[in-house]
Order: sequence, then C-alpha cells, then structure tokens
Amino acid sequence: MGFPLQSPQSPREPILTLPGALTAYIVLLAVIHAVRALLPVEWDYWVLEMFAFIPKRYDSTLLAIPLPGGVGAKIWTFLTYSLLHANISHILFNVLWLLPFGSAVARRFGAARFYLFMAVAAAAGAAAHLVTHEHEIAPMIGASASVSGAMAAAIRFAFVRGSFLSFRRGDADAAAMVPALPLSRALRDPRVLGFLAVWFGVNIIFGVGSIGVGTEGATVAWQAHIGGFFAGLLFFSMFDPVPRGTTRSANASVSDMADNG
Repeated sequence: MGFPLQSPQSPREPILTLPGALTAYIVLLAVIHAVRALLPVEWDYWVLEMFAFIPKRYDSTLLAIPLPGGVGAKIWTFLTYSLLHANISHILFNVLWLLPFGSAVARRFGAARFYLFMAVAAAAGAAAHLVTHEHEIAPMIGASASVSGAMAAAIRFAFVRGSFLSFRRGDADAAAMVPALPLSRALRDPRVLGFLAVWFGVNIIFGVGSIGVGTEGATVAWQAHIGGFFAGLLFFSMFDPVPRGTTRSANASVSDMADNG
C-alpha cells in the first residue's frame, strides 16, 4: 500500500509566539505586582510615593509637599511608574494589547532596542501627563504609555504586505522584518488612518468619560497614552534596524518569501 509523501517544509512559527524580550518584560510586571501584593498596606503606599509618577513632585510653588526619593525620584519615576499596576486586570489589559503589537516590535528591534524604546515611550507618556496634570497629587501607574508606543511603532510596518496585519504574511520573523513605510506615506494609508481614528477615539472616550480602570476611583490617563503613542510613531525610525528600500521591491520580496516558505 502506498502512502502519499509530503515534501519536507520548515513549519511556520505562529504569529503570536512571544519573543524572549517580551516574555521577560511581562514576567517582570507580574513579579513586581506579586511582591507588592505581599507588602503591608503602608509599605505599598511608600512604594507608590517612591516609584509612581506624581506631578505634585515637580511643584515648586509654596503649595509643594515633600515626597520620598528627593531629586532622584524626579528622574527615575519617569520610568518606574510604568512597571507598577493597580491590580491583575490592569496588567492583563496591557498584556492583551502587547501580545500582537509588542511581539512584533520586540522581534523586530531585539531585546536591547525594545527595552530602550519602551522606556522612551514611558518617559514621553509621563511628560504628557505632567504637562496636562500640573500640581496633581494622585499617582499615575501602568505600562499603558509604553504599550501605546509599541502599538504606534507596529503600525509603521503592520499593514505592509507580508506583515502581521496584512492578508498575506510570512511566519512571525518574516512578518516582523518587512521594510517599514516612511511616516509621511504611512499617514496616507487608509488602514493606518482608520487605526489611528479608532485608537484616539477610544482613548478620548475613556478619558473624557472618566471610565475607571484598575482600582475604584482610578481613571484612564489618556494624555499619557497619547504621549507614548506619539513617541512610538515619531521615534520608530531611530530604533528600527531594518533597511528601508523601496516599498514596491520590498513587498515583492516579502511576497516571494511567503509563497516559497
């Protein structure tokens, strides 16, 4: 009895297989939150005062109040706030968005560039929050500004033929390495514009409507999201290691890779 023979082919890697850099990032967020959950309440308050982003910390008026950390905290909280979360649902919400977009960006940038990029997006989000919430005493926490930056970076190449949001894509590595569109051209792509409209609309609705996320009384820091998003959109090219080339030839080569893979 004969059996049909199949030509050996390398299996395609699932598009949502997490790269090591993103896995480590998610584990770090979970470990930090788990450790905080074990702390006494007063210690956790100290952690928030020390590492959350508090606009009041930068208040130089007579109404300024002392906060722990001194000058150092005015620097490190631009980053450390993004590693703290209100609860498990807060972490899961950010991770949900990181799975498709963060995976593609981490795979494209590599670990070192990815971590530095997430830090830049977090700092940009904190700066936007500071400008719009001067004298605010409520702490801001969460990785949403970094996540927003990763989403913005991803849409620079996500819709290019062969990438992870296109109809014809290769495996995860090929999808992450297609040449990106120039920013001016990306902003003329109807799919990118549609994504931007939905993203900004959702953030503004959540922010203006004061829809809570996380602990009771907490609201979405949508200005920080927008700050991180713009940083990801504008600074993407500084981190991108993939040569540009012409879009037409790039699309053709990616298509050939997908057809022959």
